[in-house]
Amino acid sequence: MAGFVLDRLVPDPRRGHPVALFGAAAGWCERRLYRDSVAAGALFVGVSVLPMVTVGSRLRGPVPVALATWAVLGGSMLGREAERVADALERGDLDGARTLVRGLCGREVDDLDAGGVARAVVESVAENTSDAVVGPLLWGALCGPAGLVGFRAVNTLDAMVGYRDDRYERFGKVAARSDDVAGWAPSRLTALLAVAAAPVVGGSPGRAWRVWRRDHGAHPSPNAGQCEAAFAGALGLRLGGTNVYGDRVEHRPVMGEGAEPAVVDIRRAVRLARVVNLGALLAAVAR
Repeated sequence: MAGFVLDRLVPDPRRGHPVALFGAAAGWCERRLYRDSVAAGALFVGVSVLPMVTVGSRLRGPVPVALATWAVLGGSMLGREAERVADALERGDLDGARTLVRGLCGREVDDLDAGGVARAVVESVAENTSDAVVGPLLWGALCGPAGLVGFRAVNTLDAMVGYRDDRYERFGKVAARSDDVAGWAPSRLTALLAVAAAPVVGGSPGRAWRVWRRDHGAHPSPNAGQCEAAFAGALGLRLGGTNVYGDRVEHRPVMGEGAEPAVVDIRRAVRLARVVNLGALLAAVAR
């Protein structure tokens, strides 16, 4: 609980954040271990994650655990960055909003209009609520600090190398599959909490449940689809559509019902995410 409060009160440092330092160390390992093979990718995951799990397993006492919790949670930063995009759009600064949204998602944003930027932010808030808050809290509740930092490490590696492109198709396979396994339960808990919290944003739990169960399989990710479909149902929005990632174009089926996201829906999504975060904290503490 103390770590959760710290995440709300203490902004992430611009330099030297523990997750960023882990990412830099993992990048160093990747440059030395990279081979175009699944085996090399498995070695990379093991060399990167096992030391973090070992360190986490040795954390004792409330202060080290609270600091570790603060380090791995990213819910407050996610909400603040999403609201900065909303601020830019409300000022009519579309170029500024496009620049800011690059920090939240990996898709190409140069040709997005205001609605496209809003959709990108809402989808990112939905997916990253599981990755940055619910996942660490759930694994921390189940496995202690080792689970807390281990989940964040696996999720970070997936963000680094878990791509289906020429470089990472084989090397990143183990990282991507590990993240799929680690994120299975958190994504579904995120969806359940979003369904329950739908009234906070003027939504209906019944509709959110129906949309979640109907549309979660439309997303190419087995976990992100759970979160985005539930958020779409709770917010009464339509998510999905065409996304561009470098030279790759994805045409995703529509999830949800109602209007496409607008600027106001960014703040609604952040409000929903904060309630989901609190629900995940209560579940972790109860465990």
